[in-house]
Amino acid sequence: MQLLVLPVLLFSGILLWSARAEFFTSIGQMSDLIYKEKDLVQSLKEYIRAEEFRISKIKRWADEAEELTKKSTSDPEGFLAHPVNAYKLVKRLNSEWAVLENLVLEDTTHGFITNLTFQRQFFPSEEDEKGAAKALMRLQDTYRLDSDTISRGRFPGTKFLSSLSADDCFDMGKTAYNDGDYYHTVLWMEQALRQLEEGEEATCSKVDVLDYLSYAVFQFGDLHRAMVLTRQLVALDSNHERARNNLHYFEKLIEEEKKENSNNTASEPEPETDSGGIYARPLDYLPERDVYEALCRGEGVRMTPRREKRLFCRYHNANMNPHLLLAPVKEEDEWDLPRIVRYHNVLSDGEIDKIKELAKPKLARATVRDPKTGVLTVASYRVSKSAWLEEYDDPVIARVNRRMQAITGLSVDTAELLQVANYGMGGQYEPHFDFSRKEERDVFKSLGTGNRLATFLNYMSDVEAGGATVFPDLGAAIWPKKGTAVFWYNLFRSGEGDYRTRHAACPVLVGSKWVSNKWFHERGQEFLRPCGLTEVD
Repeated sequence: MQLLVLPVLLFSGILLWSARAEFFTSIGQMSDLIYKEKDLVQSLKEYIRAEEFRISKIKRWADEAEELTKKSTSDPEGFLAHPVNAYKLVKRLNSEWAVLENLVLEDTTHGFITNLTFQRQFFPSEEDEKGAAKALMRLQDTYRLDSDTISRGRFPGTKFLSSLSADDCFDMGKTAYNDGDYYHTVLWMEQALRQLEEGEEATCSKVDVLDYLSYAVFQFGDLHRAMVLTRQLVALDSNHERARNNLHYFEKLIEEEKKENSNNTASEPEPETDSGGIYARPLDYLPERDVYEALCRGEGVRMTPRREKRLFCRYHNANMNPHLLLAPVKEEDEWDLPRIVRYHNVLSDGEIDKIKELAKPKLARATVRDPKTGVLTVASYRVSKSAWLEEYDDPVIARVNRRMQAITGLSVDTAELLQVANYGMGGQYEPHFDFSRKEERDVFKSLGTGNRLATFLNYMSDVEAGGATVFPDLGAAIWPKKGTAVFWYNLFRSGEGDYRTRHAACPVLVGSKWVSNKWFHERGQEFLRPCGLTEVD
């Protein structure tokens, strides 16, 4: 049997992607684009005003000329009998029409085009657009939002209403298609089709949408629906050669399927209309995907009444630490085993603003350490931008470091620098360990400070929806609250890793999430957190 090569639809005029911008990975940096766009709008309005003034002069000249020609054409010889009229006609055609020509050709676009050309170097790239589209799809999956909800902009806690057009939905589908993601191709092409059928005007047509949708459906093995959709396409455009060839191919496959099932008397009838289809989301590399995403939605949290009784709030002075004697910090238990605590009022608004101000110019795409090579690299499962701040950057950093040292009773001398992170569209960090495992022994070798003993995580913003810190193995979810911090040990006292601390930063659904964290290392803590009697103390 000769197989028909089905179409691979590609974008035309694809630009080279720039990995440098990556605006979508940081809401903080994306906010700068708002002001750039405002500047461009002002520049565009100045151009419009100049153009309107130029057009008004041309229109006034045309009105005067029209009035004059009405008179002159009613009696040409009589009109030219007047010597002044004869002179002015010659003058107009020789000089004044040339002035008008210059006015028509006058270029008022220079200022706007110059500004646009300059600003374009700071615009998001093709990769940003692709990343933003995939971020919406990530939110769709994690929070179980249907395409219509996203398209209509029905998000919780939003101040501004915004919706996607049919063309936007079509482009979302194309992004998924070009990435070989037929699951989201179907979802977004179906949404584009719905909005077109509701009468929405768009650049894309039903033929365009059905072309992608029928092929994506075929990739799921739904042969009958692929055929129905292709028939609809051919009914709209009978000259669509690829669709006609595909239709013959589908019909041939269905005939072969019928022959194979000819012994089955109860075979299903062939559908005549598209009844829609719900396709399973493909499995991916993350084994705890369902648990992780459920926790992000606030589902499956294993906070039982018995566990809750073991959680308390208290004033914490870190064993009479001088810095906390007069102003002990408020400590709240978030989880019992392993112990996870939240500290309240750790950072003031002023300190948070200063840290964000220092970090913003340094923000770069957050990296992860390759477990095989130990080299830092970007990864799709970590979508944020981060910066590292040192004590000499500002007295605030030194003060915050000493405060974390006082609260935890651990030394910051061997800790890593203060890391500040801002999460972008759908920003996340999928389940991971902060400590290096046995197969990654050399990850922190260059630091010479041992493994990551503990994590101190500061929340520097409230998040309207999403953005929780979750622990899939525990069934724990901790929600961001500005000015608070959470703390846990990654290692047992023996130095063995506590695998229960595998955690994740859930995608931000609505809002901008800012955090900072300090990773305390083993060296220098020998007398501050001495070894226990067993491996799991």
